[in-house]
Amino acid sequence: MSNRMHRIVLAGGGTAGHVNPLLAVANAIRAKDPSADIAVIGTAVGLERDLVPQAGFELETIEKVPFPRRPNMAALRFPMAWKRETARTRQILERHQAQVVVGFGGYASAPVYASAHAMRIPILIHEQNARAGMANKLGARWADYIGTAYEGTGLKARRDAVIERVGLPLRPAIAQLCERLESDREGARRQAAEQLGLDANRPVVVVTGGSLGAANINRAVAASASSLLQHAQIVHLTGNGKADEVRELVSVSAGDAAVTGLDASHAGEGDYHVAEYLERIDLAFACADLVICRSGAGTVSELTALGLPAIYVPLPIGNGEQRFNAQPVVQSGGGMMVADREFTKEWVIDHVPGLLADSGRLSGFAEAAWRYGIRDAAEAMACRVLATAERQAA
Repeated sequence: MSNRMHRIVLAGGGTAGHVNPLLAVANAIRAKDPSADIAVIGTAVGLERDLVPQAGFELETIEKVPFPRRPNMAALRFPMAWKRETARTRQILERHQAQVVVGFGGYASAPVYASAHAMRIPILIHEQNARAGMANKLGARWADYIGTAYEGTGLKARRDAVIERVGLPLRPAIAQLCERLESDREGARRQAAEQLGLDANRPVVVVTGGSLGAANINRAVAASASSLLQHAQIVHLTGNGKADEVRELVSVSAGDAAVTGLDASHAGEGDYHVAEYLERIDLAFACADLVICRSGAGTVSELTALGLPAIYVPLPIGNGEQRFNAQPVVQSGGGMMVADREFTKEWVIDHVPGLLADSGRLSGFAEAAWRYGIRDAAEAMACRVLATAERQAA
């Protein structure tokens, strides 16, 4: 790396799916080039508002400018809003003397792409979903480089651009767990199990529907508690406000004594561990033999990076985006996928105990998931970004 100053602007935000990869790449750039000037453009209403400053990066905010999807008042206001925010992003890029722009999708990215293109600033994009969103579809027309978490995202790059699957830039806790699992999987499992109050010598099933939970997954699994507990311990992360219903269903199925909390103080009290949320989700993943979950892009990428077998139950909304996220993993042999409407108590009882009892099949899922997963995406993106900045600085 030369002694020239590298000036980099990253853009994106709104949800964790955009912010976490952005911060992972920002941290990788900082690790490779501590003197780099790194700024982030986001909005004042997304998760980036708190997470970017907490990570030690400067946040420049613009207003959300959603692309209109139907002829209404928002569509009439769009041209003025777009002109205003592209002017604002141009000022930000000029102020930071940006040599390269790196976009991660979301509301903040689109006007940044447009301004960077008009200013002839190189654009690099990361797309974490199996089906790209509108902002990255716009930016892809002008991008020099596009890194994706999946093949076949639908992005149409210009003729001389590079597009390749690099994986998802992993948040630090997951990246660190990947390293630990490669060197000492059994040690990581035992340490995590002790912290969560689990028995490291018995199989563990982790159930999660994300921070908001997934009512259908919750009910189907909890109502199957009696059958599942014959084969494994359950770590059930219910989502906000959903723990009481899960506890009641487990009690009906397996008795009150089966239900307990999720920390070291509850060790030996029961095998069905219920919590609304777990800040250290990496601890649950470290001792998981099977995960039952939705198939958001981040979830799928993290589980495959960790080599964890999963039963994916895609969120049944939109255009089936979550199904596309899980599909290549399942086709590679890294897990199973079942439609939300089919994921019932009966389905769980018919399929999950048998899977847990078949160690060969479970190991096959794990090995295939590990082969599909990518663990160095943040570093790969950081190298691309710094190489582009270096060429611009020369």
